Amino acid sequence: MYGWIWRHLPGPFGIRLLAALVLLTGIVALLMFVVFPWLEPKLPFNDVSV
Repeated sequence: MYGWIWRHLPGPFGIRLLAALVLLTGIVALLMFVVFPWLEPKLPFNDVSV
């Protein structure tokens, strides 16, 4: 999968590396600000009793 993405990024190595970093940053931001806040109330870790 990562090889497929790398082969389809345009440009020489430097541009590919920059595009890959931007893509990775976007995915992490999407997870941190959209997916994880939506998923957090659905997880069973809120009711912790010892």
